[in-house]
Amino acid sequence: MELHIRRVYDAPAQGEGRRVLVDRLWPRGKSKADLDGVPWVKSVAPSDALRDWFGHDPAKWAEFKRRYFAELDANPDAVAELRKALGHGANATLLYAAHDEAHNNAVALAEYLSPARGRTPP
Repeated sequence: MELHIRRVYDAPAQGEGRRVLVDRLWPRGKSKADLDGVPWVKSVAPSDALRDWFGHDPAKWAEFKRRYFAELDANPDAVAELRKALGHGANATLLYAAHDEAHNNAVALAEYLSPARGRTPP
């Protein structure tokens, strides 16, 4: 499975497969109807404490990923919930709301799930 990453505010792209929202907080300005049919797996998002500590500061990116991966390792039920939500199609997309397209939990989560890290996508 190929994982894509997109801002929740962007229109769906062709071929992105199953879309799953992976933020802990509901995206501002988006109604439930806007994301009808899109699973929201907030249990796989970083803890509030980690999210607040990180504050989208690129200087903290490496440490954020280390701490986030530790949280994910300690929460296999959330990872299993995400895998189930993503399904078994050829493609899937992790949706996030952050402005920073390079330093956000969806980018880190895709890295966590990558085969290169010894984990297999759903």
